[in-house]
Amino acid sequence: MLIGIVKEIKNHEYRVGMVPASVYELVQQGHQLMVETGAGMGIGFSDADYLAMGAEIAQTAAQVFSSAEMIVKVKEPLAEERALLREGQILFTYLHLAADKTQTEDLIHSKAVCIAYETVTSEGGGLPFSLPLLAPMSEVAGRMSVQAGAQCLEKSNGGSGLLLAGVPGVSPAKVVIIGGGVVGSNAAKIAMGMGANVTILDRSLDVLRRLDNQFNSSQLGSSLETLYASKDVLEQQVLAADLVIGAVLIPGAAAPKLVTVDMIKRMKAGSAVVDVAIDQGGCFATSHATTHADPTYIVDEVVHYCVANMPGAVPRTSTFALNNATLPYIVSIANKGYKAALLDDPHLLNGLNVYRGQVTCRSVADSLGLEFADAREVLNR
Repeated sequence: MLIGIVKEIKNHEYRVGMVPASVYELVQQGHQLMVETGAGMGIGFSDADYLAMGAEIAQTAAQVFSSAEMIVKVKEPLAEERALLREGQILFTYLHLAADKTQTEDLIHSKAVCIAYETVTSEGGGLPFSLPLLAPMSEVAGRMSVQAGAQCLEKSNGGSGLLLAGVPGVSPAKVVIIGGGVVGSNAAKIAMGMGANVTILDRSLDVLRRLDNQFNSSQLGSSLETLYASKDVLEQQVLAADLVIGAVLIPGAAAPKLVTVDMIKRMKAGSAVVDVAIDQGGCFATSHATTHADPTYIVDEVVHYCVANMPGAVPRTSTFALNNATLPYIVSIANKGYKAALLDDPHLLNGLNVYRGQVTCRSVADSLGLEFADAREVLNR
Protein backbone atom coordinates (compact mmCIF):
# COMPACT_ATOMS: atom_id res chain seq x y z
CA MET A 1 0.00 0.00 0.00
CA LEU A 2 1.17 3.55 -0.72
CA ILE A 3 0.78 5.54 2.49
CA GLY A 4 1.00 9.33 2.58
CA ILE A 5 2.01 11.68 5.38
CA VAL A 6 1.37 15.40 4.89
CA LYS A 7 2.54 18.42 6.83
CA GLU A 8 -0.10 19.60 9.30
CA ILE A 9 -1.41 23.07 8.45
CA LYS A 10 -3.66 23.84 11.41
CA ASN A 11 -2.55 26.86 13.44
CA HIS A 12 0.50 26.01 15.57
CA GLU A 13 0.22 22.29 14.81
CA TYR A 14 3.70 20.75 14.63
CA ARG A 15 2.92 17.08 15.16
CA VAL A 16 3.25 14.61 12.31
CA GLY A 17 1.27 11.49 11.44
CA MET A 18 4.27 9.16 11.46
CA VAL A 19 7.85 9.49 12.77
CA PRO A 20 10.73 7.98 10.75
CA ALA A 21 10.82 4.85 12.94
CA SER A 22 7.15 4.17 12.11
CA VAL A 23 7.87 4.71 8.41
CA TYR A 24 10.68 2.14 8.62
CA GLU A 25 8.29 -0.38 10.19
CA LEU A 26 5.94 -0.11 7.19
CA VAL A 27 8.73 -0.11 4.62
CA GLN A 28 10.11 -3.31 6.10
CA GLN A 29 6.71 -4.92 5.55
CA GLY A 30 6.74 -4.04 1.86
CA HIS A 31 4.78 -0.79 1.80
CA GLN A 32 5.61 2.53 0.16
CA LEU A 33 5.67 5.77 2.14
CA MET A 34 5.37 9.24 0.65
CA VAL A 35 6.11 12.16 3.00
CA GLU A 36 5.49 15.81 2.21
CA THR A 37 8.67 17.86 2.47
CA GLY A 38 9.05 19.48 5.89
CA ALA A 39 6.34 17.33 7.50
CA GLY A 40 8.54 16.38 10.46
CA MET A 41 10.47 19.62 10.90
CA GLY A 42 8.26 20.80 13.77
CA ILE A 43 9.54 17.97 15.96
CA GLY A 44 13.10 17.89 14.69
CA PHE A 45 12.93 15.34 11.83
CA SER A 46 14.33 16.35 8.46
CA ASP A 47 13.48 15.03 5.02
CA ALA A 48 16.82 13.20 5.16
CA ASP A 49 15.63 11.32 8.26
CA TYR A 50 12.62 10.03 6.34
CA LEU A 51 14.64 9.23 3.23
CA ALA A 52 17.03 7.17 5.35
CA MET A 53 14.09 5.04 6.45
CA GLY A 54 12.96 4.36 2.88
CA ALA A 55 10.34 7.06 2.32
CA GLU A 56 9.89 9.13 -0.82
CA ILE A 57 9.70 12.91 -0.36
CA ALA A 58 6.92 14.82 -2.14
CA GLN A 59 7.12 18.56 -2.70
CA THR A 60 3.43 19.33 -2.09
CA ALA A 61 0.47 18.02 -0.13
CA ALA A 62 -1.46 17.78 -3.40
CA GLN A 63 1.12 15.30 -4.69
CA VAL A 64 0.67 13.14 -1.59
CA PHE A 65 -3.13 13.25 -1.74
CA SER A 66 -3.18 12.42 -5.45
CA SER A 67 -0.90 9.38 -5.04
CA ALA A 68 -1.51 7.78 -1.65
CA GLU A 69 -4.06 5.05 -0.96
CA MET A 70 -4.11 5.99 2.74
CA ILE A 71 -3.45 9.39 4.31
CA VAL A 72 -2.22 9.32 7.92
CA LYS A 73 -2.57 12.65 9.76
CA VAL A 74 -2.91 14.03 13.26
CA LYS A 75 -5.60 16.71 13.04
CA GLU A 76 -8.78 16.83 11.01
CA PRO A 77 -8.28 17.89 7.37
CA LEU A 78 -8.95 21.56 6.76
CA ALA A 79 -11.12 22.66 3.84
CA GLU A 80 -8.23 22.85 1.37
CA GLU A 81 -7.17 19.32 2.33
CA ARG A 82 -10.69 17.91 2.19
CA ALA A 83 -10.93 19.15 -1.39
CA LEU A 84 -8.01 16.86 -2.26
CA LEU A 85 -9.56 13.64 -0.92
CA ARG A 86 -10.53 11.01 -3.50
CA GLU A 87 -13.31 8.45 -3.58
CA GLY A 88 -12.21 5.29 -1.79
CA GLN A 89 -9.10 6.91 -0.31
CA ILE A 90 -8.48 6.03 3.35
CA LEU A 91 -8.13 8.90 5.84
CA PHE A 92 -6.83 7.92 9.28
CA THR A 93 -6.67 10.81 11.76
CA TYR A 94 -8.53 12.66 14.52
CA LEU A 95 -11.82 13.98 13.10
CA HIS A 96 -14.11 15.11 15.97
CA LEU A 97 -17.06 15.32 13.59
CA ALA A 98 -19.88 15.71 16.11
CA ALA A 99 -19.08 19.40 16.54
CA ASP A 100 -18.24 20.08 12.88
CA LYS A 101 -21.06 19.66 10.36
CA THR A 102 -19.16 21.42 7.56
CA GLN A 103 -16.28 18.97 7.77
CA THR A 104 -18.67 16.04 7.96
CA GLU A 105 -20.53 17.16 4.85
CA ASP A 106 -17.25 17.62 2.97
CA LEU A 107 -16.11 14.12 3.94
CA ILE A 108 -19.46 12.69 2.84
CA HIS A 109 -19.09 14.47 -0.49
CA SER A 110 -15.52 13.15 -0.94
CA LYS A 111 -16.71 9.52 -0.65
CA ALA A 112 -13.46 8.75 1.18
CA VAL A 113 -13.11 6.06 3.87
CA CYS A 114 -12.67 8.12 7.04
CA ILE A 115 -11.48 6.39 10.21
CA ALA A 116 -11.33 8.58 13.33
CA TYR A 117 -8.73 7.95 16.00
CA GLU A 118 -11.06 9.17 18.74
CA THR A 119 -13.74 6.50 18.25
CA VAL A 120 -11.50 3.45 17.86
CA THR A 121 -12.09 1.33 20.96
CA SER A 122 -10.40 -1.48 22.89
CA GLU A 123 -11.17 -3.70 25.83
CA GLY A 124 -9.59 -3.15 29.21
CA GLY A 125 -9.42 -0.95 32.25
CA GLY A 126 -12.39 -2.61 33.89
CA LEU A 127 -14.71 -0.68 31.58
CA PRO A 128 -16.87 -1.90 28.66
CA PHE A 129 -14.29 -0.30 26.36
CA SER A 130 -11.51 2.27 26.31
CA LEU A 131 -10.27 4.65 23.62
CA PRO A 132 -6.67 3.67 22.92
CA LEU A 133 -5.93 6.29 20.26
CA LEU A 134 -7.49 9.13 22.23
CA ALA A 135 -5.87 8.13 25.53
CA PRO A 136 -2.28 9.29 24.76
CA MET A 137 -3.43 12.79 23.79
CA SER A 138 -5.89 12.86 26.70
CA GLU A 139 -3.00 12.11 29.02
CA VAL A 140 -1.03 14.99 27.55
CA ALA A 141 -4.01 17.37 27.56
CA GLY A 142 -4.95 16.47 31.13
CA ARG A 143 -1.46 17.22 32.39
CA MET A 144 -1.20 20.41 30.33
CA SER A 145 -4.59 21.66 31.52
CA VAL A 146 -3.23 22.32 34.99
CA GLN A 147 -0.21 24.19 33.61
CA ALA A 148 -2.53 26.29 31.47
CA GLY A 149 -4.91 26.90 34.35
CA ALA A 150 -2.10 27.97 36.67
CA GLN A 151 -1.03 30.58 34.11
CA CYS A 152 -4.61 31.80 33.69
CA LEU A 153 -4.76 32.52 37.42
CA GLU A 154 -1.80 34.90 37.17
CA LYS A 155 -2.83 38.54 37.46
CA SER A 156 -1.05 39.53 34.24
CA ASN A 157 -3.29 37.10 32.36
CA GLY A 158 -6.53 38.40 33.86
CA GLY A 159 -6.68 35.98 36.77
CA SER A 160 -7.13 36.58 40.47
CA GLY A 161 -3.42 36.41 41.23
CA LEU A 162 -3.43 33.04 42.99
CA LEU A 163 -0.51 30.62 43.13
CA LEU A 164 -2.00 27.19 42.52
CA ALA A 165 0.05 25.55 45.27
CA GLY A 166 -0.19 28.34 47.81
CA VAL A 167 2.70 28.76 50.28
CA PRO A 168 3.06 28.01 54.00
CA GLY A 169 0.41 30.07 55.76
CA VAL A 170 -1.58 30.74 52.55
CA SER A 171 -4.25 28.36 51.23
CA PRO A 172 -3.73 26.69 47.85
CA ALA A 173 -6.16 27.21 45.00
CA LYS A 174 -9.30 25.07 44.73
CA VAL A 175 -9.27 23.06 41.50
CA VAL A 176 -12.49 21.35 40.36
CA ILE A 177 -12.25 18.76 37.58
CA ILE A 178 -15.46 17.75 35.78
CA GLY A 179 -15.00 14.19 34.54
CA GLY A 180 -12.89 11.39 35.97
CA GLY A 181 -11.63 9.74 32.78
CA VAL A 182 -8.14 9.86 31.32
CA VAL A 183 -8.04 13.67 31.09
CA GLY A 184 -9.48 14.16 34.55
CA SER A 185 -7.25 11.64 36.31
CA ASN A 186 -4.12 13.08 34.67
CA ALA A 187 -5.17 16.61 35.57
CA ALA A 188 -5.72 15.51 39.15
CA LYS A 189 -2.28 13.93 39.30
CA ILE A 190 -0.55 17.15 38.29
CA ALA A 191 -2.76 19.46 40.36
CA MET A 192 -2.32 17.35 43.48
CA GLY A 193 1.41 17.10 42.85
CA MET A 194 1.53 20.90 42.80
CA GLY A 195 -0.28 21.01 46.13
CA ALA A 196 -3.66 22.32 45.02
CA ASN A 197 -6.95 21.48 46.74
CA VAL A 198 -8.50 19.10 44.15
CA THR A 199 -12.05 17.81 43.66
CA ILE A 200 -13.20 15.50 40.85
CA LEU A 201 -16.85 15.23 39.83
CA ASP A 202 -18.24 12.26 37.90
CA ARG A 203 -21.53 10.39 37.52
CA SER A 204 -19.96 6.94 37.70
CA LEU A 205 -19.47 5.56 41.20
CA ASP A 206 -17.04 2.99 39.81
CA VAL A 207 -14.90 5.81 38.43
CA LEU A 208 -15.03 7.69 41.72
CA ARG A 209 -14.02 4.55 43.65
CA ARG A 210 -11.13 3.95 41.26
CA LEU A 211 -9.90 7.52 41.64
CA ASP A 212 -10.22 7.40 45.42
CA ASN A 213 -8.21 4.17 45.56
CA GLN A 214 -5.64 5.50 43.10
CA PHE A 215 -4.94 8.87 44.67
CA ASN A 216 -5.82 8.64 48.32
CA SER A 217 -3.48 5.69 48.84
CA SER A 218 -0.62 7.49 47.06
CA GLN A 219 2.12 9.69 48.44
CA LEU A 220 0.99 12.89 46.71
CA GLY A 221 1.02 16.01 48.81
CA SER A 222 -2.75 16.32 49.16
CA SER A 223 -5.81 14.09 49.10
CA LEU A 224 -8.44 14.00 46.37
CA GLU A 225 -12.10 14.71 47.09
CA THR A 226 -14.44 12.70 44.85
CA LEU A 227 -18.07 13.79 44.48
CA TYR A 228 -21.04 12.51 42.53
CA ALA A 229 -21.85 15.08 39.84
CA SER A 230 -25.46 15.94 40.62
CA LYS A 231 -26.58 19.30 39.24
CA ASP A 232 -26.61 20.83 42.70
CA VAL A 233 -23.13 19.58 43.59
CA LEU A 234 -21.77 20.66 40.21
CA GLU A 235 -23.07 24.20 40.70
CA GLN A 236 -21.77 24.45 44.27
CA GLN A 237 -18.31 23.25 43.29
CA VAL A 238 -18.01 25.46 40.20
CA LEU A 239 -18.99 28.56 42.17
CA ALA A 240 -16.45 27.75 44.89
CA ALA A 241 -13.59 26.97 42.49
CA ASP A 242 -10.59 29.03 41.51
CA LEU A 243 -9.93 26.79 38.51
CA VAL A 244 -12.42 24.48 36.74
CA ILE A 245 -11.15 21.93 34.22
CA GLY A 246 -13.73 20.50 31.82
CA ALA A 247 -12.77 16.90 31.09
CA VAL A 248 -16.05 15.49 29.82
CA LEU A 249 -16.22 13.02 26.93
CA ILE A 250 -19.06 11.18 25.23
CA PRO A 251 -17.26 9.12 22.54
CA GLY A 252 -18.00 10.49 19.09
CA ALA A 253 -20.70 12.88 20.33
CA ALA A 254 -20.79 16.56 21.17
CA ALA A 255 -19.84 17.39 24.75
CA PRO A 256 -22.76 18.35 27.02
CA LYS A 257 -22.87 21.97 28.18
CA LEU A 258 -22.63 21.28 31.90
CA VAL A 259 -21.57 24.72 33.11
CA THR A 260 -24.18 27.31 32.20
CA VAL A 261 -23.87 30.99 31.33
CA ASP A 262 -25.44 31.80 34.70
CA MET A 263 -22.83 29.74 36.58
CA ILE A 264 -20.01 31.54 34.76
CA LYS A 265 -21.56 34.89 35.73
CA ARG A 266 -21.61 33.85 39.39
CA MET A 267 -18.08 32.43 39.55
CA LYS A 268 -15.44 34.32 41.50
CA ALA A 269 -13.86 37.23 39.66
CA GLY A 270 -10.45 36.20 38.34
CA SER A 271 -11.21 32.48 38.38
CA ALA A 272 -10.41 30.38 35.32
CA VAL A 273 -11.84 27.57 33.23
CA VAL A 274 -9.90 25.22 30.95
CA ASP A 275 -12.15 23.40 28.47
CA VAL A 276 -10.34 20.25 27.35
CA ALA A 277 -13.61 19.09 25.76
CA ILE A 278 -13.48 21.92 23.21
CA ASP A 279 -12.61 19.53 20.36
CA GLN A 280 -16.11 18.10 20.86
CA GLY A 281 -17.73 21.50 21.21
CA GLY A 282 -16.84 22.21 24.83
CA CYS A 283 -18.63 21.65 28.14
CA PHE A 284 -18.88 25.30 29.22
CA ALA A 285 -21.72 27.30 27.67
CA THR A 286 -19.36 30.24 27.16
CA SER A 287 -16.63 28.25 25.41
CA HIS A 288 -15.42 28.80 21.89
CA ALA A 289 -12.28 27.35 20.34
CA THR A 290 -9.03 29.30 20.63
CA THR A 291 -5.51 28.72 19.35
CA HIS A 292 -2.04 28.54 20.85
CA ALA A 293 -1.37 31.95 19.28
CA ASP A 294 -4.30 33.52 21.16
CA PRO A 295 -5.32 30.97 23.80
CA THR A 296 -7.52 32.89 26.25
CA TYR A 297 -10.41 35.31 26.51
CA ILE A 298 -12.45 36.66 29.41
CA VAL A 299 -16.20 36.36 29.98
CA ASP A 300 -17.75 37.92 33.11
CA GLU A 301 -14.28 38.25 34.70
CA VAL A 302 -13.60 34.52 34.22
CA VAL A 303 -10.54 33.61 32.15
CA HIS A 304 -11.31 30.97 29.50
CA TYR A 305 -8.63 28.72 28.00
CA CYS A 306 -10.16 26.73 25.12
CA VAL A 307 -7.30 25.69 22.84
CA ALA A 308 -8.60 23.02 20.49
CA ASN A 309 -5.32 21.14 20.05
CA MET A 310 -3.61 21.42 23.42
CA PRO A 311 -1.12 18.55 22.85
CA GLY A 312 0.16 20.47 19.83
CA ALA A 313 2.09 22.70 22.23
CA VAL A 314 4.35 19.75 23.10
CA PRO A 315 4.49 18.17 19.65
CA ARG A 316 7.50 15.91 20.08
CA THR A 317 6.15 14.17 23.18
CA SER A 318 2.67 14.05 21.65
CA THR A 319 3.78 12.65 18.30
CA PHE A 320 5.75 9.79 19.81
CA ALA A 321 2.92 8.96 22.23
CA LEU A 322 0.37 8.97 19.39
CA ASN A 323 2.57 6.93 17.03
CA ASN A 324 3.03 4.27 19.68
CA ALA A 325 -0.74 3.83 19.73
CA THR A 326 -1.61 4.22 16.03
CA LEU A 327 1.14 2.13 14.42
CA PRO A 328 -0.45 -1.33 14.98
CA TYR A 329 -3.67 -0.13 13.31
CA ILE A 330 -1.79 1.45 10.39
CA VAL A 331 0.07 -1.84 9.87
CA SER A 332 -3.18 -3.80 10.00
CA ILE A 333 -4.92 -1.59 7.44
CA ALA A 334 -1.88 -1.62 5.15
CA ASN A 335 -1.36 -5.38 5.35
CA LYS A 336 -4.98 -6.50 5.10
CA GLY A 337 -6.64 -3.67 3.20
CA TYR A 338 -9.21 -1.51 4.94
CA LYS A 339 -12.21 -3.82 4.49
CA ALA A 340 -10.58 -6.89 6.03
CA ALA A 341 -8.91 -4.86 8.76
CA LEU A 342 -12.20 -3.25 9.76
CA LEU A 343 -14.29 -6.41 9.57
CA ASP A 344 -11.71 -8.46 11.50
CA ASP A 345 -11.50 -5.95 14.37
CA PRO A 346 -14.77 -4.65 15.83
CA HIS A 347 -12.85 -2.04 17.82
CA LEU A 348 -11.21 -0.58 14.71
CA LEU A 349 -14.61 -0.78 13.01
CA ASN A 350 -15.93 1.60 15.67
CA GLY A 351 -13.49 4.14 14.27
CA LEU A 352 -15.18 4.21 10.86
CA ASN A 353 -17.09 7.52 10.86
CA VAL A 354 -17.76 8.17 7.17
CA TYR A 355 -17.71 5.52 4.43
CA ARG A 356 -18.11 6.41 0.76
CA GLY A 357 -20.71 9.08 1.38
CA GLN A 358 -22.45 7.57 4.42
CA VAL A 359 -22.13 8.41 8.13
CA THR A 360 -21.30 5.18 9.95
CA CYS A 361 -20.86 6.51 13.51
CA ARG A 362 -24.23 6.71 15.24
CA SER A 363 -23.25 9.40 17.74
CA VAL A 364 -21.99 11.65 14.93
CA ALA A 365 -25.19 11.10 12.93
CA ASP A 366 -27.35 11.80 15.97
CA SER A 367 -25.39 14.93 16.93
CA LEU A 368 -25.65 16.42 13.45
CA GLY A 369 -29.10 15.18 12.48
CA LEU A 370 -27.76 13.05 9.63
CA GLU A 371 -28.79 9.62 8.41
CA PHE A 372 -26.90 6.73 9.99
CA ALA A 373 -25.65 3.64 8.13
CA ASP A 374 -24.41 0.54 9.96
CA ALA A 375 -20.67 0.17 9.31
CA ARG A 376 -20.59 -3.61 9.05
CA GLU A 377 -23.58 -3.67 6.69
CA VAL A 378 -22.15 -1.12 4.27
CA LEU A 379 -18.76 -2.87 4.21
CA ASN A 380 -20.41 -6.20 3.39
CA ARG A 381 -22.43 -4.90 0.46
